[in-house]
Amino acid sequence: MNNIHKTAIIEDGAILGDNITVGAYTIIGKDVKIGDGTIIDSHTVIDGKTTIGKGNHIFSHASIGTIPQDLKFNGEDVELIIGDNNKIREYTLFNPGTEGGGAKTIIGSNNLFMGYTHVAHDVIIGNNCVFANVATLAGHVECGDYVVIGGLTPIHQFCKIGSHVMVGGGSVVVQDIPPYCLAEGNKAVLRGLNLNGLRRRFENRDDINAIKTAYKELFSSGNPLQETAQEILQNSKNEHVLELAQFVANTQRGIPFNRK
Repeated sequence: MNNIHKTAIIEDGAILGDNITVGAYTIIGKDVKIGDGTIIDSHTVIDGKTTIGKGNHIFSHASIGTIPQDLKFNGEDVELIIGDNNKIREYTLFNPGTEGGGAKTIIGSNNLFMGYTHVAHDVIIGNNCVFANVATLAGHVECGDYVVIGGLTPIHQFCKIGSHVMVGGGSVVVQDIPPYCLAEGNKAVLRGLNLNGLRRRFENRDDINAIKTAYKELFSSGNPLQETAQEILQNSKNEHVLELAQFVANTQRGIPFNRK
């Protein structure tokens, strides 16, 4: 049984699952689909071709699925897809994709989006991430799993953030941040590995040691970055090291590290 406040507006065509709560003065558009057990607080707008999974909590005054902030957008068929068990706090803004970026913004599960977070068009986000207050993801940004982005941090369009990355608050990210790394600054540069995060999540310390060795080879040896990445890809068998090296080999915006 759903709990829909009498002042909420649910347009004809919207599909709501079971045990959904919709707060006062919330508006849900005709092309929206919402999974079981989701809570939507008051004064929220959910619009466009938006699919929301199960067990999410969307707090008041969020704007979800409204048209992209892209001047090239001209009413194309685009969508926003959100997974399960996300917490989407007050005054957040999530936009769908654009035709030029694959037409989809995709958000995984078990993420926390703190107040005023912006997820722009064609962004792809994994699972178990934390975006602190006023984290701002521009168009086409990609984030892996277990990413933590500090408050007041903008990420430039087309940047890629690898899994298990932590970016310090007040940073400005304009290049790709490889998996397992810690970055900080204006403009953000690599400060080392996100060792606290790795120790919390990795049971095998040998994996952490292998990542440490690969990080030093890539960013502290003084050798050419792409050549070193290719050597690691040819010689290593550790899946995490290979992920790190492959990310570096594929970067389009470059890696912000201090060359020796």
